[in-house]
Amino acid sequence: MPLPTPIDWLRPAGIRLLDQTLLPDREVYLELHTVEAVAEAIRALRVRGAPLIGIAAAMGLVIAADEGGAPERVRQAIALLGATRPTAVNLHWALKRMERRAATVKDPRELAAALRNEAQAIWDEDRAMCERIGRHGAGLLPAGGTVITVCNAGALATGGVGTALAPVYTLLDEGRAPHVIVPETRPLLQGSRLTAWELSRAGVACTLITDNMVASRLRRGDVGCALVGADRIAANGDVANKIGTYPLALAARAHGVPFYVLAPTSTIDPATPDGAAIPIEERAPQEVTGWRGVRSAPEGIGAWNPAFDVTPAELITAIVTDRGVLAPRDVTRAID
Repeated sequence: MPLPTPIDWLRPAGIRLLDQTLLPDREVYLELHTVEAVAEAIRALRVRGAPLIGIAAAMGLVIAADEGGAPERVRQAIALLGATRPTAVNLHWALKRMERRAATVKDPRELAAALRNEAQAIWDEDRAMCERIGRHGAGLLPAGGTVITVCNAGALATGGVGTALAPVYTLLDEGRAPHVIVPETRPLLQGSRLTAWELSRAGVACTLITDNMVASRLRRGDVGCALVGADRIAANGDVANKIGTYPLALAARAHGVPFYVLAPTSTIDPATPDGAAIPIEERAPQEVTGWRGVRSAPEGIGAWNPAFDVTPAELITAIVTDRGVLAPRDVTRAID
């Protein structure tokens, strides 16, 4: 079965979006016709994954331009979409790129077409970057062996075959896909709901574990490497990714398991010097105290809910980009 297509254009205007909050129970596609609807989808994680958020935001600006083409409306849309998720650098990278393209358009009647072409280019480039990440990373994986990941950094998170899962799919095409250990990734279960669903759909063998089983699973000694994505990579090689990445890196170091970060160059932020400077999104406590409306904690209890953690560069074996495999300290060379 082919990989899912989480986003697409609607004709003549709008976005068709897979609502990832409903997976794996229901595969529902939304039709979004306003910038406000796109912003809500990003904020509510109906669309998620750093590269895909950037693509969705770029497409959202096309909707704004289609609504009348006024440059002021596009500027308002940039502010609205930019405020949805603070950690993923691809969101702001894509919006800035679209803003620069809009600034080159002299005739407002040509704005929507120009922005549509730019958004499509961002999508096409991300698809190609994912394929290159897959090729660069495939040689690091134990073909037919076992790997571990966290959250979802596959086709559901990008405009192509994914980042962390791209080498898995590259090897799948060669008939040598590894077995993938999938931690559930609390509190929103992107591992169990999304990665397990995506891998199973693609025909890749996977085993689900709870997050607190990670160290015990690595201790068995049969996991060849860890593969994770990134929402922002600082200039010194520190990486922000979904909460749970940092403990996976610690466990990998303790058990001698290589730890690889896989991300497109658009995720590298040279303006952020290190992990301490990365803004970490904190989400509603209700995501921790219950699940889909069913409370699992005492009423009124407080909860801390950071959506991301930061993995220090010294715990990372290598960063795999579309431009090759780099040591964390050399990551900015990918965008020089």
